[in-house]
Amino acid sequence: VQLQASGGGLVQAGGSLRLSCTASGGTFSSYHMGWFRQAPGKEREFVARISWSGGRTYYRGSVKGRFTISRDNVKNTVYLQMNNLEPEDTAVYYCAAGATGTTDWISYAYRGQGTLVTVSS
Repeated sequence: VQLQASGGGLVQAGGSLRLSCTASGGTFSSYHMGWFRQAPGKEREFVARISWSGGRTYYRGSVKGRFTISRDNVKNTVYLQMNNLEPEDTAVYYCAAGATGTTDWISYAYRGQGTLVTVSS
């Protein structure tokens, strides 16, 4: 499975961005999907995950209420809608696919390249 993330960019604090991650080469609808991020000089951290059906989602505390993860199994794409962005959200964002939905990057069998989100104050 190949994953391609897109949608990053530069935005002012309080603004919004929607990230997309499109999968190819596998059965997208059978995978749990996750979004992770890595800020400069920091470790990669979990952001959000969604079950294979889209029926269950889970977020890290600092993004709850501001970010929404969703998926379209027809388009083989998972999204991360990010609202009310803060400078602390600045990071490279990565998507991942796996047989189980966890908050652990290593547990995902397929991991994509990142897309950079920069939030200015």
